[in-house]
Amino acid sequence: MLPTLTGVGRLTGDPELRFTQSSKAVASIPLAFNSRRKNPQTNEWEDGDTFFVRGTAWERLAENATETLTKGMEVIVTGDLRTERWEKDGQKYERPALLIRSIAPNLAFAVAKVAKDAASQQNGQNGGRPQQGQTQRSRPTTPPTDDPWAVDQAQGYSNEPPF
Repeated sequence: MLPTLTGVGRLTGDPELRFTQSSKAVASIPLAFNSRRKNPQTNEWEDGDTFFVRGTAWERLAENATETLTKGMEVIVTGDLRTERWEKDGQKYERPALLIRSIAPNLAFAVAKVAKDAASQQNGQNGGRPQQGQTQRSRPTTPPTDDPWAVDQAQGYSNEPPF
């Protein structure tokens, strides 16, 4: 089981939306988490260690995040930490990655107007519940099999860089 991260971070770049060959939306969201604290003796803010991680969001979450979030925004994010591995020019690489389950602007520093996305509005009269004869789409618990940044489990790495 992968460790779950829930924290407050900042976008270090705008989310980038792409589509897989099967037309599934995937967004790459660069994040930084730091341990900034106010020094009680000097009354100044001091930055501690910073953890940089590339987050990945899928499908409607990817599209909504790309439309809503921009570089520099402070966000509240939850996701599963994992390690991405790849090989390039005979050299093996790895880095931490975050499979994002939820992400939203931190309302302590921003004002947001919430609106249902187009897919949610189709079921607006039912409070988001499917009508008779419709099926409810559930959020995937694992990345799709055509994940362009997926790790080859048999080899332990991918031949393609994850970016």
